[in-house]
Amino acid sequence: MKVLKFGGTSVGSPTTIQALIAILGHYYQRGDQFTVVFSAFSKVTDTLIEMANRASRGDATYRDLLDQVQQRHFDALGSLLRPDYPNRLGAEAHLAQNFNALGNVLQGIFLLHEVSARSLDFVVSFGERNSAFLVAHAMQQAGIPTAFLDARDVVRTDAHFGSAKVDFEETNRLVQAHYSSHAGVIQSVTGFIGSTADGITTTLGRGGSDYTAAILGAALDAEVIEIWTDVDGVLTADPRRVKKAFTLPTMTYREAMEMSHFGAKVIYPPTILPALAKGIPLVIKNTFNPGFAGTYIGNPSPVGVGRRDIGGDILSPLPSWGGAGGGVESGGVAGAAISGISSINQINLLTLQGSGLFGVPGIAARLFGALARAGVNVVIITQGSSESSITFAVSPTQAKAAQLAAEQEFIFEIRENLVEPLRIESDLSVVAVVGENMRYRPGIAGRLFNALGKNGVNIVAIAQGSSELNISIIIPAVDETKALNAIHEAFFLSDTQTLHLYLVGVGLIGSTLLRQIEAQAVFLREKRGLELKVVGLANSRRMVFDANGVNLEGWEHALDAGKPFSMLDFLEEMKTLNLPNAIFIDNTASEEVAGFYAQILDASISVSTPNKQAASSPYAQYRYLKDVAAKRGVLWRYETNVGAGLPIITTLSDLIHSGDRILKIEGILSGTLSFIFNNFGAESKFSEIVAEAKKRGLTEPDPRDDLSGADVRRKLLILARETGLPLESADVEVENILPASCLAAQSVNDFFAELERHDAHFEQLRQAAAAEGKVLRFVATLEDGSARVVLRSFDQSHPFYFLSGSDNMVVFTTERYRERPLVVRGPGAGAEVTAAGVFAEVISIGSQMSE
Repeated sequence: MKVLKFGGTSVGSPTTIQALIAILGHYYQRGDQFTVVFSAFSKVTDTLIEMANRASRGDATYRDLLDQVQQRHFDALGSLLRPDYPNRLGAEAHLAQNFNALGNVLQGIFLLHEVSARSLDFVVSFGERNSAFLVAHAMQQAGIPTAFLDARDVVRTDAHFGSAKVDFEETNRLVQAHYSSHAGVIQSVTGFIGSTADGITTTLGRGGSDYTAAILGAALDAEVIEIWTDVDGVLTADPRRVKKAFTLPTMTYREAMEMSHFGAKVIYPPTILPALAKGIPLVIKNTFNPGFAGTYIGNPSPVGVGRRDIGGDILSPLPSWGGAGGGVESGGVAGAAISGISSINQINLLTLQGSGLFGVPGIAARLFGALARAGVNVVIITQGSSESSITFAVSPTQAKAAQLAAEQEFIFEIRENLVEPLRIESDLSVVAVVGENMRYRPGIAGRLFNALGKNGVNIVAIAQGSSELNISIIIPAVDETKALNAIHEAFFLSDTQTLHLYLVGVGLIGSTLLRQIEAQAVFLREKRGLELKVVGLANSRRMVFDANGVNLEGWEHALDAGKPFSMLDFLEEMKTLNLPNAIFIDNTASEEVAGFYAQILDASISVSTPNKQAASSPYAQYRYLKDVAAKRGVLWRYETNVGAGLPIITTLSDLIHSGDRILKIEGILSGTLSFIFNNFGAESKFSEIVAEAKKRGLTEPDPRDDLSGADVRRKLLILARETGLPLESADVEVENILPASCLAAQSVNDFFAELERHDAHFEQLRQAAAAEGKVLRFVATLEDGSARVVLRSFDQSHPFYFLSGSDNMVVFTTERYRERPLVVRGPGAGAEVTAAGVFAEVISIGSQMSE
């Protein structure tokens, strides 16, 4: 005997009912013995509760809801049962009788302005009574010999309305007797409901249709209990929050109980107990994807004995599983340390603390006894070895009752200041990692806490039992989704990593970076296990966000259709999305954008930028940004501030961290000035070279911004700070190479006119250097704590002599590289190399996040 249960979405419409009848028809044709349990039509139970609540308030609109539900059921009858079906008129009469009885009880509630738990159970019972009845007739019409079974006739309970307790001894007797007297006829059973010994309708709690299936399965010693729902089984995490969640092929009973207790919605927690008691495997299947194997839940197998083969016809699940329950290796995914992640969205944390708790026997007994008497369900308990406090978690709806019960119990100790009044913390969530494979396996907690720490998720409390089956943590509710994704990636997707990128600035550098990311996407995903998602994008006018990633093939159109941009709004959107492994990329030169770095880092979002404003800001601000990044465990990287795509800061950092001592840094740090002096020779005038550089787009709109040395000053200042010197911008001496009249020119054209009149001055400098076999270079130098940017001449003994084009070059003289300095040379400007430098930095940040 198999017991099958179909949930509300499976009976949500005539179309879905026809699909499940096809599944059942296949079972029948194959010769399987089975009984089937049905939930109410989707959303009907909620609507019945709303009807009762409206009626209890004297709100006559409950009748509108009643009419809608009645019409939905009669429409379903009309779609499912052909006019020539012999029992159609009887089915219509029975359905009308049900709704007449429902209308009468609702009218009574309306007149009394009161709905009791008992009457509410009777009201909601009509959902399952109608659905199972209609499907029974549809099965008969399809040639499947079926009888409707009202579970109130066989499931006996106490009178605890809303969540009745089952009398298993009497229920088993009634079930076995009924099925013995109806051999050969498939029973279409109402889920969720039962009755007391004197025939009063009760319910088994929300999700109780699963429980009904397990009760029947245990009573009938079924070979398997199949729970048919609208997902492919038990997933590694909630797919609404973790997009990369996937189906677990197997679970143990213990794992399933832990997952269901901590919020997994696929299976109702009490369902597992009757199955576990009889060793009956549970299988979670998808009505809308019947060929998928689903999740098998059973006892752990002995070593070397795995889950029995599903195999066979896609609509023939479990052809050979016996009543003892096929084994599972140890649940979950092969090789995975955990089987799944679950969570409870809202929880309150209460703490009883005080010096009067230390070393006093019976404190816990008094506390939890008081809570039990108040009907408070405790979700988590944790206590430190100091015995000075006990912390426990409860539902927010029970927090006040818990507080009152505990404070009443310890009223004397509170009055004597031995115990403090209970502290309540709200807006929290519980996240639990579950798995049999966690047992005796070192490093699980470390990996869990590392994943959360790197994403700025603060852990408020921790609980783990000695069984090592579950590690539960309490975190701020706002971080729940981020935590679920971070943990899921750490445990299930360790070979892959998703970086969520927020990018401001889509000019030359930004648009080039987007193109490079798109071009490398397949390579990074397949060869590096890295997926980059641009989830936020902005220019100076518009911004757009998509948690699933902006389509880079049409990002321009998406951005044009976005919201008006402000950096404050962009920051708030990043905080609201609260995604793990987040990196902010600033491709602007904006001082305003850089001013938000502290808040971005404080939100546990790393920063990568070619924008030099922050790293060259006042030293106190620079130091503050470093401290915030360190405090939050995120990264602030600005390699492209100096030398575009050249690894200058990285090289300097590596030298220092490896214990080398920096003696001198010399650098040609401006691609513009490099081009000008590399091409300044006897055959050309200085003003002509500057004009050519401007024509090629190598200079700022006003070349004086380059020739003034201001940009080189910022770069040298950044390098000086990387060596540990607390320099300010004013501490960097910059030689002014332009005559005063050039600086005073009113326009760029006037500047060039003045510069041409001073060509002889620059030619004289060139000739003087040439006479000594040297060339002119505009060089930044850091030595003995002094930073200078000056025009100097070099002969062939120095690497600067051979510089060409617009290349940058930095020469490091250190204790290790004293005789032959370390040289870094290459293109120091340009969108391609700068974007590539940012791209490399993003990947480097991602690598450090995964460590």
